[in-house]
Amino acid sequence: MFPVGGVGVMLALIALAGGLCGLVAVTLRPRLGVVTAWSIAGLLWSLAIIGSVTLIPANGAPGIVSAEGRLETCSWDIGGPAPEGFWIFAGGQRMLNTLIFVPAGALLVLAVARWPRAAVVLVPVGLLVLIGYSVAIEATQLALARIDRACDVTDVVDNVTGAILGVGIGIVLALAFRPWRHRRRA
Repeated sequence: MFPVGGVGVMLALIALAGGLCGLVAVTLRPRLGVVTAWSIAGLLWSLAIIGSVTLIPANGAPGIVSAEGRLETCSWDIGGPAPEGFWIFAGGQRMLNTLIFVPAGALLVLAVARWPRAAVVLVPVGLLVLIGYSVAIEATQLALARIDRACDVTDVVDNVTGAILGVGIGIVLALAFRPWRHRRRA
């Protein structure tokens, strides 16, 4: 039986991760500057939020799902049936699957913008890591039927769309904040 679940557990994990990421930011700030330190911490926190929201059962501990009730493959019905609402927010699930990855994409760019030459490589590699994270979440949802989640390729498409939108937003924010100005002179 999967022993945890529900909105309260999700929120507790998100708060705990936020506190730990805040400590990361405070630790990195003297060396990397405010924008980069908080962007790295924010990126880590956004990944923790995504993991909590997608891998913790939404309606409490679901118990045991029999092998016969477990799906063998992911749903390949792109844009297929998705609930109109989500357990906390109103709106379509597809929109929420997109929006949850936007901060990760934006913070990825801000986290590496301090080093413009490296960012040219790190942003595309980071985007691939975000895509891999989305695929890994869906694979976990398929493998662990007892978390009461369903593997759906549409979720990956929506997550990738959100990450790409986030990267675009991050580029605009990086140009506004210009974190490369705050490098220490050696």
